[in-house]
Amino acid sequence: MTSPRILVVDDEPDLRELLEITLVKMGLDVDSAESISAARSFLGSREYALVLTDMRLPDGLGIDLVREVSSDYKNVPIAVLTAFGSADNAVAALKAGAFDYLSKPVGLEQLRLMVQSALRTSRPDAEPSNRSNAHPLLRLMGQSLAMRELRAQIVRLARSMAPIAITGESGSGKELAARDIHAQSARADKPFVAVNCGAIPEALMEAEFFGYRKGAFTGAVEDRDGFFQAANGGTLLLDEVADLPLAMQVKLLRAIQERRVRKLGATTEETVDVRLISATHQNLAECVERGKFRQDLYYRLNVIELALPPLRERCDDIGMLANLILTRLAFGGPQAVLATDALLALQTYSFPGNVRELENILERAVAFANDGVIEIADLALKGNASILGTVNQESVMPAMVAEIVAASIPVPAPATVAADGTPRLPCNLPDHMDEVEREIIRRALAKTQFNRTQAADLLGISFRQLRYRMQRLGVNERD
Repeated sequence: MTSPRILVVDDEPDLRELLEITLVKMGLDVDSAESISAARSFLGSREYALVLTDMRLPDGLGIDLVREVSSDYKNVPIAVLTAFGSADNAVAALKAGAFDYLSKPVGLEQLRLMVQSALRTSRPDAEPSNRSNAHPLLRLMGQSLAMRELRAQIVRLARSMAPIAITGESGSGKELAARDIHAQSARADKPFVAVNCGAIPEALMEAEFFGYRKGAFTGAVEDRDGFFQAANGGTLLLDEVADLPLAMQVKLLRAIQERRVRKLGATTEETVDVRLISATHQNLAECVERGKFRQDLYYRLNVIELALPPLRERCDDIGMLANLILTRLAFGGPQAVLATDALLALQTYSFPGNVRELENILERAVAFANDGVIEIADLALKGNASILGTVNQESVMPAMVAEIVAASIPVPAPATVAADGTPRLPCNLPDHMDEVEREIIRRALAKTQFNRTQAADLLGISFRQLRYRMQRLGVNERD
């Protein structure tokens, strides 16, 4: 079996020799190039498990080689060497598609860790497409276009070491996305450590993140690893990272840049190999503008942004998610089911709390459901949910009727007259209200030349609500 081959691209002979010796001692084959043109010749004739390039070369910039390798040799990870303190160059390289970076002067232990991580990524059995059988994406569920695109993006991001900033509303599944990235990566067999930055007292943060030695402070009765050491070789999720105090942000930035941490009470630093993922429901850019979050740390963490769609933008997934939640709530016993109107109500609800709110709604509904069937009333939806379903149509009817009256469009009479001349109520109120609403929608569509967006505006409801009502009432656009 042939050894993996590494391509080193650098114009400094002494550094090339140092890198070659180190890599050969690791049992690897090495080719060296002093320029981009020489590197292209090697890339065109051999297969490589890793390319390691300097950022400044005689005939161009290393970032150009990064873009070229990322585009033309998608299965070959490329890492860059940057001058000490050149944080902007490192971030730019990661954004361009670099797998990782090393700062000069190169630390040999850091080099070995980075190479080992790259080799795990480039091995055939570590390809995301092949790993998916061993690590299926079971956490972020849904077949909507938004979720299919999100899962495809997660598979791509799993190959890199670049820090990822996950954004999304509360309850949208940020930690699940981070776990999926870890599970699809070459680090899947290493630790995944999730930290809620807002739940740690400020006085304990340094000890929790970096660990401490016995006797470092009162109560430190034994040595203890911090989050970075616990996640060594794997992935560290900094959840609600916007809640970190500024003093801790400075220390975190140094740990990220140096990839070394020092325990409280220790005199030496430890090298750590951690893939960083941060998550927050806040707008970090706005936090930077307000002086609440350091700009340099923001650029370090926000190399690649992964935005999670809110549940209201993927309503097609609600039925499947609800079924999964109800299955879990059944605890192996009879499973509750959603009535048709209840499901339609959920699909038009705004879900400010996203999937977490859906879970809470269904857990409560199961307790109130009769005979295992969840009706609209059992859901107890808030806010705009009151306009959903036939049982609560009166809240939207005034806007509809006002428009119809203004347009002098007749609607079915709300009641007939009995033989004695007194008004008689309809024998089936829901059917009667459906017919009234059906006629109003038809008239609104006709008035707007069947433009559903304009018809929704005319009736004072959203496009999604109009679409739902047309489906429920069987109204076709050119009926």
